[in-house]
This record gives sequence, C-alpha cells and structure tokens, in this order.
Amino acid sequence: MLRLAVTTSSETFERMRRPLADRGVTVEHLPAKERAIRLTDDGESFDAGFVYPTRLMEGGALDARTPMSWVNGREAVLTSRNKAGVIAALSRAGLPVPETRMVSNPVGEETVVEAAADLSFPLVVKPNSATRGVGVAKVRDVDSLLGVVDYLNLVHDYRATGDKSYLLQEYVPDARDYRVMVVDGEVVGGVERRLPEGLGEGRWKHNVHRGATATELTVSAEHRKLAVAVAETLGIDYLGVDLLVADDRTVVSETNARPTIDHEKYDADFWDRLAALIRETAERSKVE
Repeated sequence: MLRLAVTTSSETFERMRRPLADRGVTVEHLPAKERAIRLTDDGESFDAGFVYPTRLMEGGALDARTPMSWVNGREAVLTSRNKAGVIAALSRAGLPVPETRMVSNPVGEETVVEAAADLSFPLVVKPNSATRGVGVAKVRDVDSLLGVVDYLNLVHDYRATGDKSYLLQEYVPDARDYRVMVVDGEVVGGVERRLPEGLGEGRWKHNVHRGATATELTVSAEHRKLAVAVAETLGIDYLGVDLLVADDRTVVSETNARPTIDHEKYDADFWDRLAALIRETAERSKVE
C-alpha cells in the first residue's frame, strides 16, 4: 500500500481514509500545528504528502525531517494564497477576473482614494492572504472605504500578520457563488454556495464557514473550460476555483489550493482521479 501523509483537518482526513484505502492508498495524519515536532530524529517514511501545511515554518520543518513530494507543495499553496498574484496571473492570461487593485501598507489616504478612483462603488475590501471570508467587507463610498482601511491599519500595526497588503475589488452584484474542483487538469464537479432562507437577508458573502450551504452543481462546459484554464495557468494540480456568475458575465474571484473535500457532490470518478494523482506524485518522490 502507498503511504500518504495528510496535513489537513481531521474532517478531511476522515473523509479520505476509506475511499483511498479501497484504491491502494493508506492515509495517515501528519499534523503540522498545535504539537511538538522532534527535529533531530528521522521522521516517518511516506510515499507522498497531501497539501503542504498552511503554517509554512512548521511545514518546512516537517519537509526537512520527512522529505516527500506533495500534491500541492509549498509553491502551489503560496501561489493560491496570494489573491493579488492570482488575479494578476489570470488577467495576463486573458481569463476573466474582477477589476482589482492591490494596496501595500503603509500608505496615506490619498493613495487609497487614488487606487479606488476608477472603480465604481460599492467595492469589496479584502485582506490579500486571509481565508474563509475573514476581514472581507463591502463599502459604499470613500468615507466607509477609509473607515475599513483604518481598521486594517490597526491590525497591520499591532499584530504580526506578515502580509500587510489588501485588495480593492469590483463588487459583482447578484452573483451566484460557485466552487469548481479541478484534479490533474480535469473538472471533477462543483458546488454552489448559498445562504439559507432567513439568513441571507442583507448578507452577500457565501462562505460555508459563515453559515452558507453547498449544494451539488452541474458544471457547464463553459465553466469547466474556464476552471481548467485557471489551474493550468497557475500550475496547480488540485485546485478549487471560485467563480462569481452573474447574468451577463462570469469572473474568477479566488482559488484555493487546500480546498475542503466535498466528495458526495463531485463526479463518481473523483476518488479514482485523486488516487491517480497521488500515485503520480509518489513516483516523483522516487525520481527525486
């Protein structure tokens, strides 16, 4: 049996165990945080790893102690986490993205106002590398924009966040929120994220961690082609591609190289394709 080290949460870990075991892959948990790591002993031997840890320092220690190839290694995780880099790369490739400006703190108010000058309100303000919708706000005018920026300045001044950049981004009204999953260049399904009745009034963010539900999505040929092009442009084998779909356009809002597995809503061959990608990754470990 091929041994796969999984660094993701226990929920994803538990979902992976049985279907991958049925396909010749033993799944073992290799947590990278909230633990002590022995650095002077050799670590366990694994054939491959599944998504590099979000905490890069701990990930570097584990990787040095237990070398292996990863399904989505350090560079893939860093690439996807950098929302500004994703938007810039996709725009250069001619793929549809929201109009976006990156602001690197510290800057004066005049720089913020100038960055927003050719964008139409309302705007979305979001930290460049946060996840799960944390810190994302919608602003309707310059005063509310500068008020949100005040809070960002406080966070950047008094907390060791590392990344002090944020985005000013076009708001796409009445957009449906899709997550399309790509595995090794093929779309394996997707979900639409919606807020339940009674919870959605006055709210516009559709993060599952904020109360939204994910329902199975039949991914159109157009959206399949777009999601595959995003993964190819970024060079990431296992990728969640977030689309905002309005009546007249579709844009790529973000990507996620550490997406939660929601296999019950994906295509029937999802586990076969993922197991094949894991085996390909393990073969790279042997060559290296």
